[in-house]
Amino acid sequence: IDEIIEESFERLGIQDVTGYHLKSSRRSLNIMFQEWGNRGLHYWEVGELDLDLIEGQAEYKFFRSSGDGTSATSTPNGIYGISDVLEAQLRSDRTSTDQSDSPMTKVDRSIYAGFSNKLSKGTPNQYWVQRFIDHVSISVYPTPDSTNASKDMHIYYIKRIQDVGDYTNAADLPFRFIPCMVSGLAYYLAQKYQPQMIQQMKLLYEDEFQRALQEDGSASSTHITPKAYYPGA
Repeated sequence: IDEIIEESFERLGIQDVTGYHLKSSRRSLNIMFQEWGNRGLHYWEVGELDLDLIEGQAEYKFFRSSGDGTSATSTPNGIYGISDVLEAQLRSDRTSTDQSDSPMTKVDRSIYAGFSNKLSKGTPNQYWVQRFIDHVSISVYPTPDSTNASKDMHIYYIKRIQDVGDYTNAADLPFRFIPCMVSGLAYYLAQKYQPQMIQQMKLLYEDEFQRALQEDGSASSTHITPKAYYPGA
């Protein structure tokens, strides 16, 4: 982190970095990482977990961090920092070769609110995600019955980008995003120390960020087959 900060200041023509410069730049980095959460999906922050389902329990809460006054036992599987859920499956026999997954459907508030008895028991096949300030809540429907309580809800979720922390830490991102991280910090610092360079730094930042986003993720094969159409048929 300290090398990232030093490089960003050098791009602004500032050589003598003081202690307050370090504190100010670390704050800007944390704000920038939070802003990246509004820029679409970052594939390196996708995680997965097997949520232990409990018979008759509809809601499962994942808190933002252990600093929210929660213990590891009060948040499912001791997982913190979930931002959103991408997809989920109902998984049985996860530790055996007979493991099987059944897809679950993500619904919105209106559909979940329309369920007459939200505590009815059965085989969970739908879920609703609520995103609060300090935690994310996952509600399943129907709630697991005795035959499904031993199953898991396998979840792919989006993790929050971790704050900078100590200056000797490594950034919570892959090497491909280091260039746009430096350019982004230089842009944020220009707003405070070199206002005349704001536009220049912003153009460099946005250009490098777009290249990093295009490279992010993993490629897969795509096959497009034209549909046969016969007029009058």
